Amino acid sequence: MMKENFSKKPVVVGIDIRDLRIAKTGTKTYLEEICKEFKKGKSGFEFHFFDSPLPIYNGKSKVLKLVEHLRFFLWKQAALPFLAIVNNCDVVFCTDFFVPYININFKTIPVFHDAFFWEYPEHYNKHWLKIFHHLGVKAAQKSAYVIAPTKYAKNRIAHFSTLDAKKIIVIAEAPKTLPQNKVLSNGTINLKTEKYILHIGTFEKRKNLPCLVEALHKLHSQGHTDYSLVLCGQFSPKNDMDGSVEILNAIQKYNLGDYVIMPGYVIDNDLPWFYSNADLYLFPSVNEGFGLPILEAFQHSLPVIVANNTCLPEVGANAVLTFDPYDVDDLVSKIKSIILNPDL
Repeated sequence: MMKENFSKKPVVVGIDIRDLRIAKTGTKTYLEEICKEFKKGKSGFEFHFFDSPLPIYNGKSKVLKLVEHLRFFLWKQAALPFLAIVNNCDVVFCTDFFVPYININFKTIPVFHDAFFWEYPEHYNKHWLKIFHHLGVKAAQKSAYVIAPTKYAKNRIAHFSTLDAKKIIVIAEAPKTLPQNKVLSNGTINLKTEKYILHIGTFEKRKNLPCLVEALHKLHSQGHTDYSLVLCGQFSPKNDMDGSVEILNAIQKYNLGDYVIMPGYVIDNDLPWFYSNADLYLFPSVNEGFGLPILEAFQHSLPVIVANNTCLPEVGANAVLTFDPYDVDDLVSKIKSIILNPDL
């Protein structure tokens, strides 16, 4: 007698990828890398990638920003649930804090990368804050799980919100797979010295980048003039968050214009060159949800020094040195320990 072949129904997962057109830096990397893996397919799962057909407004008009908030609301609370139902989704996965509030026949899983909505409310539009607190958080309360990238982020989210800590699951992020390019796509950068210290990331105030400029000044004053500082990244579009002026003021104050290089936003093809040729990676931020550049630096066997706060020691573990981000002398001491002990 022939044995009947019963195939188990795959778990159907809908992924909201609209944020790929909005997100920058780490959150974009996170979604890009997840989509790459999901598109490879996985036994027992079926993936659908959902995006809005409407354009996204990123300008400064208050009226058009309000229209964009409305579009976002309609996407999350109407279009996305509709697509989930039509495609028979079992789970809807969103990496930008927001999931559908009404979920019919499907479960939701949002990713909360950090607790910045609570910690820095002054950095967000008041309407956007209301949407987050009255819709984003309440929808997350109904979710099967909420993903956080670190234990630190989980604890901060649980502290500020009404989310059940037991449903907040910590899943670490992973760095992007970078090409192994040996040359820069646009030629070269004008380095005063062969050796350089590297930082990659947006120029937000919380990144504490003037600290690195002052540290370079103190290194030079102690005889280590063979080092430059390379700050890859760009200013924040939000004026109250942007720290570019403070960085430029520090460069001028210490007369380091020839030794601090700011090449701007660096495309993925060029990132390996900056990591591979650097002597040291510094991460002086005073608040992070994860810190992907730490892992990217590890991929290139680069020594890393991070601030001794928030999630950074957790991500770097015993593979990094730590320092007090409010004590430049402490940072200089740690830099010198690596310069003088390259096998450390």
